[in-house]
Amino acid sequence: MAFQCQRDCYMREFDTSVVSCCPAELKYEINGKKETVKGFNIKLEDTILFPEGGGQPDDRGLIGTVPVLRVTRQGAEALHFVGSPLEVGQPVHLQLDWERRFDHMQQHSGQHLITALADNMFGYKTTSWELGRQRSLIELDTPSVKPTQLQSLEEAVNEKIRAQIPVTVQLLSIHDPAVEKVRSRGLPDDHAGPVRIIDIEGTDANMCCGTHVSNLSHLQMIKLLGTEKGKKNKTNLIFVAGNRVLKYAEKSYSRERSLVSLLKTGPDEHPEVVEKLQKSVKLLQKTNLSLLRDMAVLIADSFKNNPRRGNFFSLHKKEGDSEFMNIVANEINTEETVLFLTAGEEKGPGLFLLAGPSGPMAEMGPRVLEMLQGKGAAKNGRFQGKANSLVRRAEVEDFLLQYCKQLASEEECVEHLINHQ
Repeated sequence: MAFQCQRDCYMREFDTSVVSCCPAELKYEINGKKETVKGFNIKLEDTILFPEGGGQPDDRGLIGTVPVLRVTRQGAEALHFVGSPLEVGQPVHLQLDWERRFDHMQQHSGQHLITALADNMFGYKTTSWELGRQRSLIELDTPSVKPTQLQSLEEAVNEKIRAQIPVTVQLLSIHDPAVEKVRSRGLPDDHAGPVRIIDIEGTDANMCCGTHVSNLSHLQMIKLLGTEKGKKNKTNLIFVAGNRVLKYAEKSYSRERSLVSLLKTGPDEHPEVVEKLQKSVKLLQKTNLSLLRDMAVLIADSFKNNPRRGNFFSLHKKEGDSEFMNIVANEINTEETVLFLTAGEEKGPGLFLLAGPSGPMAEMGPRVLEMLQGKGAAKNGRFQGKANSLVRRAEVEDFLLQYCKQLASEEECVEHLINHQ
């Protein structure tokens, strides 16, 4: 069975009726996190909302005033997941999210065209493809594509678009001899009904369940963005088609204007200027690391030379890192002194190092880790790791200081706190 969306890919509204309504659950992305949503799977007599398949994502739209969150195929049926129940037999009016659909049509038909010409021109077979949210890719069965081939392919693809070649749909019996002559990666196991063929006149005939433009001119234009290494000695060809080309150009120009403002140079000079900036940053980082190392040694010496030093040393250095903390710990005798060192934002995430006698470290480490909401590991009398929050740093200091006072008499234990913000 072909759905109405497959018979007329350009239909945006449609009247039908509810066949069934069953409780269901859906894992749905909300604010970047997947959550399980309870709702209902609706079967309709027919639908203009395409269920995902053939590498093409599903449609969105409305059943009456109820938003459709997902459309999936179950054999010859389409399931529409909604949040509210609908009465069986109820007439309903469907509205399609046309902008999403037409974008998918452009990318899918664009993929068919690129795939056909890559095969015809260079013998590169398509083994899979992905219709992404911003760009799409075609996996070609070749270890590499030369830049000259990429340019020739892009020119040939857009020449076909300018020629306004028709794209038609044929429905053939699975036993029709013509089915054997069309390009295909195989039918799904639960396929039912006739075989649907997408025919780009004089260019390609391919089995496909997806929605497509009726003429290549509706693709407007295709831009091949480049290639990247794929799996198993294959190459991923990245492209955008139709309205995505316009959006890509708009974003690129906006980014270019921002860089002109920041770098104070024209677009042609951006690579050279950025390269100089990178070299300057590397030099500054190297100098900063050297200064931090020297500072770590000086801080440790200052503590060791203090005649009134106690058995507890605490230090926070915003610009510090693991190496800085380890240098401080190495310079101070941690068999006699408990050290608590942190680096990073004062009330944000950061790094920590707890060092001291092996026995106390094994006991204090887990408690400190809990207060800092962090992760870490103990080794050779040191407990070191990442803190999700340094907000409770003062509490950790108090806890460690009290612990130190239990190890020595009140007269011998002197608190030595240094805070470099």
